[in-house]
Amino acid sequence: MSCDILIRGGTLIDGSGRAGEIGGLAVLDGRIAALGRSLPQGAAKVIDAEGLAVAPGFIDIKTHSDFTLPINPKAESKVRQGVTTEIIGHCGFSVAPVLPGKAQLLADYLSGGAPWLPFREMRFPEYLDTFPPVAVNTGMLVGHNTLRLMVMGLEDRAPRSAELSEMIALLEEGLSTGALGMSSGLFTPPGSFAQPSEILAFGPALKQHNAAYFTHIRDESNKVLEAAAEAIEFARAIQVHVEIVHLKCSGTDNWGKAAQILGLLDQARAAGCDIDCDAYPYTAGANPLKNLLPPWVQIGGLEAMLACLAQPETREQIRREIDRDGLNNWGRIPSWEAVQISVSPRLPQHAGETIAALAAARGRDPVDLVCDYLIEDNGATRVLITSIAEEDIREILRSPKALVGSDGNCVADYGVVGQAMPHPRFYGTFPRIIGRYVHEQQLLPLERAIHKMTGATARALRLRDRGLLKEGYRADIAIFDPADFKDRATYADPHQYPSGDRTTVLVNGTIVVDNARHTGATPGMVLRRAPDGTVG
Repeated sequence: MSCDILIRGGTLIDGSGRAGEIGGLAVLDGRIAALGRSLPQGAAKVIDAEGLAVAPGFIDIKTHSDFTLPINPKAESKVRQGVTTEIIGHCGFSVAPVLPGKAQLLADYLSGGAPWLPFREMRFPEYLDTFPPVAVNTGMLVGHNTLRLMVMGLEDRAPRSAELSEMIALLEEGLSTGALGMSSGLFTPPGSFAQPSEILAFGPALKQHNAAYFTHIRDESNKVLEAAAEAIEFARAIQVHVEIVHLKCSGTDNWGKAAQILGLLDQARAAGCDIDCDAYPYTAGANPLKNLLPPWVQIGGLEAMLACLAQPETREQIRREIDRDGLNNWGRIPSWEAVQISVSPRLPQHAGETIAALAAARGRDPVDLVCDYLIEDNGATRVLITSIAEEDIREILRSPKALVGSDGNCVADYGVVGQAMPHPRFYGTFPRIIGRYVHEQQLLPLERAIHKMTGATARALRLRDRGLLKEGYRADIAIFDPADFKDRATYADPHQYPSGDRTTVLVNGTIVVDNARHTGATPGMVLRRAPDGTVG
C-alpha cells in the first residue's frame, strides 16, 4: 500500500496522555492511514522526524480569530505554533448574526477587538456557509452579547418576553446549522446587564441541540468565586457541557484563589456536572480599554459613551469606583504601569506605552488620560493588563483537567494584522507551555501537556475524529523538536514566531508549515455540530 505522506522515525505522542513511542505514521486522503514501525514504503512525500515529537495538531479552544481570519487566512501566528483547530466566537462576541441595519452597531461595539474587520448583514447559516478558506479548522459559537446587541442594543434592563424569544430564535438558527454552542461575556455590557435567569433561559435550546456553553464568567477578580459558582449552577441546571474560558484570578486581592476554583470544579464534576476550564500561560490579559471602566459607561452605545466620558462628573465617579474596587473585571493593580496600549487605530504611535507614562507625559491624572484617550481613539483602544499571579498560572497548568486556550487571534508579522503590539500569546501560547513549563521548569511531563492541548480538548468539544493520533482520524499533525520549541514573542516585541527550524504542521493531511515555512495552503474546514452533539 502506498500513501500520500510518510512521517518516519519520530516519537509518536498520541494525545491520550500516554508516553510517546518511536515509530512512523502514514497519511492517505487527509486521514491517518497507519501508525507504528511497519508502514508503507511508497509515499509522495517522506518526512524525516528523527529526534522530533509527532503529536496531534493543537486545538486552541479559546480564540477570537474570527476577527482576523477573513483578512489573514494563512493564520501564521497559530499554525506555526502547531495549532490546527480554533474555536471562535467567544466571550459573547460573535461576528454573526448581523440583522438588517445593525452592521455599524456591531462594528462599533467590537472595534476594540476587531478594528480591521469589515462587517456585513448576515444570519448565522450564511456566516458558516460563506466562511473563507483558511489554514486552520474552525468551530463557531453564537455570542450572547451579539444576540443582545442585535435585539436590545446596549440597554441595562431585562429583556421583554418577545425580545428574549427573538434572541433564543437567533441562537437556535445558529445551532440548527452547526454552531457548537453559545458563548457569553458576562463581564462587560451588554452581557453584564443580563441576570443569571436570562442566561439560564437559553439553556433548553442548548440542551435540545446537544450544544455547549462557553462562558467568560461574570467576574474574574473580586467576585471570581461567586462567578465560577454561577457557571457551575448552569452546568447543574441545564446538564450540558460548560467551559469556563481563560480562567484567571485577576487583581492582587485575588491572587492564590486558583486552587479554590479548581477544587469547586472537581466537586461539580463529582456531582455529575460536565464542566471544564482553560487558561493561557501569561500574567497579563488583554481587553478593550473601555471594558476596564464601570459597565454603566457603555450604556447607550459608542456615541453616548464618548459623550459621557467627556463629563467631569463621569470621570469623578469612575475614579471613585476604581479606587474602591479596582478595574472592572480586573481588580486592583499595583499602578497604571500595569496597563499598556496594545492596539490603537487612531493613535498607533502610542502602541507599547503604558497609561502611567502617557498620563505623566501629558500631565494628566490617569483616569482623565483614559477618558481622553478613548475619546481620541473613538473607543477602539485595546490594552494589556498585568494582573495575574505566576503561581496561579502554575496551579492551573498542573491540573490535569485544565485545558489550554490562547485567547488570541491569528495574526502575522506583516500586513494589516502585523500592526500594533498584540499580546504575545497570539504567537507563543503553545510553545510557551512546552518550552517554559515542560522543558525548562519540568512542571508537567510532555505527554500530559500535549494531552491538555489535544485529546482532552477534543473530548470536551466532542470532536469525532481529531485530537488523537489514531487510524482513521483526520491528519491534523504537529511535528516539532521539544528541546527547541519555545515562544519568542514578548510584550515589547510580540510579532515573533516560535523557535524550531524543523517544525512541520499538517491540516487535514495537507502540509501548511514545512520546516518552519508556511506553504500558503489553506485546507482548514468549518467544523459543524451534528444533532447528536458530536463535531466534525
